[in-house]
Amino acid sequence: MALNSETKIKSESPNKPQDQDRVSGFFASDENIRFRPISTADLDEVMVIERTSFRFPWSSGFFLQELQVACARSILAEIDGHIVGYILFWLLPGAIDIHNIAVHVDYRRRGIARLLLSKVLGEARNQSAVRVMLEVRKSNLAAQKLYESVGFLTTGVRWGYYSDDGEDALAMTLELRAET
Repeated sequence: MALNSETKIKSESPNKPQDQDRVSGFFASDENIRFRPISTADLDEVMVIERTSFRFPWSSGFFLQELQVACARSILAEIDGHIVGYILFWLLPGAIDIHNIAVHVDYRRRGIARLLLSKVLGEARNQSAVRVMLEVRKSNLAAQKLYESVGFLTTGVRWGYYSDDGEDALAMTLELRAET
């Protein structure tokens, strides 16, 4: 699906006054966000978010590869037909491994990443997973704070983990308690 010019402007030009009016005062909830899996038709919009979120973004080819892995799952957050965030993870025996999470720059700090994580944690419980794991750049303090706020603990360091610049990653894990 090709994006129309209006969508591209909204996604790539976050400082347009009409866009700021649309998001000012907005806070995410299950009532105002639609969640669904990522499809290949979403990649243009997903890549805009990816490129503005990371110094070394995944390529669209890497996204396609990731989406084709048998254990891979994805959740996309959409508001009024616009993609505002996504999370990709692997469903493994007894565990979930989060690979990528990003939120459109206009919608950050409005609860979307927390809702995406909540959806993954719900999936983990539905699948009887006992832990959720992820790696995060040592320099990404905002993400670390978010993960800690939902219960993740730093369990180790992966030295030189990021091949693009050699930065270390913190391994973080959330141990899930059995529901009684």
